[in-house]
Amino acid sequence: MAKKAVTPKMLRITLVKSAIGYSVQHKATVRALGLRRLNQSVVHEDTPVLRGMLRKVNHLVLIEEQGA
Repeated sequence: MAKKAVTPKMLRITLVKSAIGYSVQHKATVRALGLRRLNQSVVHEDTPVLRGMLRKVNHLVLIEEQGA
């Protein structure tokens, strides 16, 4: 019996609040996520590294799970 390919869970991340006035680390994390403008969304694979980045800037972003 062949193993089923497991599709990784995807997360849609949207920048909903500006990083102006926050620390340089928060700004760098937002940029590392690929976010440049307000209301811009990116889709990333759910990994422990990504979860750590999102925990740092959770007050600036909206996180939605994509149906897999």
